[in-house]
Amino acid sequence: MTMTTLGTTPERLRGRWLGLAALTISGLVLGLDITILVTALPTLSAKLNATTDQLQWMSAAYTLALAGFMLPAGVLGDRLGRKRLLLIGLVTFGISSGIASQMTSANGLILMRVIMGASGAIVLPLMQSMLPSMFQADERQRAIGLAGAGSFIGLPLGPLLAGWLLTHYDWGSIFLINAPVVVIAVIGVWFFVPESKDPAARRLDWIGAVLEVLGVTGIVYGIIEQPVRGWTDVQVYVPIAGGAVLVAAFVMWQLRTRFPLIDLKLFTSARFSWATVAFTIVGFAMTGVLFILSPFLQIVQGNDAQGTGVRLIPLIAAMMVGAISTDWLAKRFGAKVLVAGGMLGNAAGMIILSRVGVDTGYALVALALAVSGISIAFTMVPALDAILGSLPAGETGAGSALTRTLQNIGSSFGVAIMGSILNSAYQAGISAHLAGLPALAQSAAQSSVAVAAAFAHRLPGPAGAQLLRAAQEAYSQGMSEVMVVSAAMMITGAVLMALFLPARAPRMSPLPIGELVRERGVSA
Repeated sequence: MTMTTLGTTPERLRGRWLGLAALTISGLVLGLDITILVTALPTLSAKLNATTDQLQWMSAAYTLALAGFMLPAGVLGDRLGRKRLLLIGLVTFGISSGIASQMTSANGLILMRVIMGASGAIVLPLMQSMLPSMFQADERQRAIGLAGAGSFIGLPLGPLLAGWLLTHYDWGSIFLINAPVVVIAVIGVWFFVPESKDPAARRLDWIGAVLEVLGVTGIVYGIIEQPVRGWTDVQVYVPIAGGAVLVAAFVMWQLRTRFPLIDLKLFTSARFSWATVAFTIVGFAMTGVLFILSPFLQIVQGNDAQGTGVRLIPLIAAMMVGAISTDWLAKRFGAKVLVAGGMLGNAAGMIILSRVGVDTGYALVALALAVSGISIAFTMVPALDAILGSLPAGETGAGSALTRTLQNIGSSFGVAIMGSILNSAYQAGISAHLAGLPALAQSAAQSSVAVAAAFAHRLPGPAGAQLLRAAQEAYSQGMSEVMVVSAAMMITGAVLMALFLPARAPRMSPLPIGELVRERGVSA
């Protein structure tokens, strides 16, 4: 067993691109699982006799476990071996997916979703943190682009795949499909990904781990409950406030304890700090946009779930083009120009989407998605490369997990806050068109565009068509407001990146570079 030392880089590994393919597949299946369930909820309601609360928790359980356990999982990977823990996470994810496909009760499926989320919390940060041990600096950004594209592409592919599976197979197929993909990923990781860990690993900070898990889980739980209960409900603000207090206690503990869970001095690196800010802003804005755009494509433009997935292809294709070309562009212009330019491109895409209405058709949506897709790649790939390039070799798992945790919280807030803006605009827009309807019908129509559309289809004569048109226009207006707010966020982020994000990595990192131990005995 040999070690790399300060300032050295690993030699080029044979089979590293096959290893990258395995890691990319791992990220793809996690991305799919975040959105694939949404399409299947009506089917699960009928097959498992699930209540509305149970349906909500089938999605929420996965998100909570994923957010809460990510940081401890990344730290454990640094200490126990990233490859070893990644394999454990993949196997657990595959087994729990198979069991989930055979569940006969809603509560049983919720339990499996918790296990799947905890397993995903292992896989997501570690698949990124292993890239610096596999690729030298001149190839790393290309590798990050491909791996990152795999993770994000899974999000819009979820509804497309779920629609096809539910059309041809039983509901359990949406979980069972994970098993063969996981098998391929496990084989690829086993044979082509080298082991790496922190050779100077310290004992695990269990107090910090408990504070972080409870704090992040509390915040995300409150955010998940917000769309149903509102910001003033005790089940929303108490978990968020309590979680914030625990996170603050976690930060104070990390600064005082001798062996912290995560070294917060990572944030003394401007490159790490501002790249993490960029990552979080994009997660906040883009997740909220996807959450709001999908109902527009389905209810306002009249597509089914599978058709909605097809119409997200410009986003997927543009992201792939961006991920491939980012490496070439970053070498010439640096992270500052690319990240700031990507955020401005995202703002442009959102401004285009703000001009979309009931009668504008799909072409304008496709253009906006293409602009946003390539801009997401231009922002997130160099930002992630800056993050990984700033981390000590012994803390890539923890640092990657910290960034992903912040992005996850940002994404959750994005859905909640953008949803609140949309809901307020929608209710204001549709209220003027509800005169003459029964009180129950007015309340139903104000609750959401989906409920209003379903009710409109049951109304006889022109009344139904008028209500449907009013709901569609109100939703379009709300979506337009959300896009303007998101565009403003992106422009603000671009200014911050232009001012503060270092264009290129310093020749010597300001952070101490730990030694890397790899079981294949490859030295630089």
